[in-house]
Amino acid sequence: MKIGIIGSAGRMGQALVDAIQADGHEHAGGVDKDGDLAALIAASDMVVDFSTPHALEANLDACVAAGKPIVIGTTGLEERHHFLIDDAARDIPVLQTGNTSVGVTMLAALVEQAARQLGEDWDIEILEMHHRHKVDAPSGTALLLGEAAAKGRAVDLKDHSDRGRDGITSARKAGHIGFASLRGGSVAGDHMVIFASDNERIELVHRAENRAIFANGAVKAAVWLMRQKPGRYNMQEVLGL
Repeated sequence: MKIGIIGSAGRMGQALVDAIQADGHEHAGGVDKDGDLAALIAASDMVVDFSTPHALEANLDACVAAGKPIVIGTTGLEERHHFLIDDAARDIPVLQTGNTSVGVTMLAALVEQAARQLGEDWDIEILEMHHRHKVDAPSGTALLLGEAAAKGRAVDLKDHSDRGRDGITSARKAGHIGFASLRGGSVAGDHMVIFASDNERIELVHRAENRAIFANGAVKAAVWLMRQKPGRYNMQEVLGL
């Protein structure tokens, strides 16, 4: 399979090239800002996108026009981006995720299960740390974990989340999901989901030690997506969770 990379000059670029070749596939090339996107997509059986949110619309349009599947690992997406993804998924297979790691995907499944079983007297807090160059917060992975917790609780995350506490913010709201973001050094990605009650605490943790885990997961997702009909998919479906 020929896999193209959108956002090839970024931190994930070389890791993806290595993962594609290690899995026995062909690296069809890469493109970045002002590159020939149409030519890359034409040369590829499918593409993996780790570029930027503002490039997503053009990337989706090009894939739809060519009838090529796309794996989207870009983070920092807003509500309008998800509408664009839903629209494109009517015509092509699209897999979008805040994290392509197999381990994080399993963590999200565990978070959803724990949130479903534990009552609102268990507070949920999500702590994440990334390298100093990361520009979006909370991370896409933290939001993915927050969505998993909200799904387990059968609530809307937008109406039940607290971010960036500072100063006198009043007592914690029951049932809300808190987020905290740390930035520094070269951390590839650490995430902790804390379930805290009055007398005990459960901590579910994932630490990324190398970006290869994201690249390997993206290639696994790409191979799986090639066999799918048009629609919107996620990493849990890749693992059969």
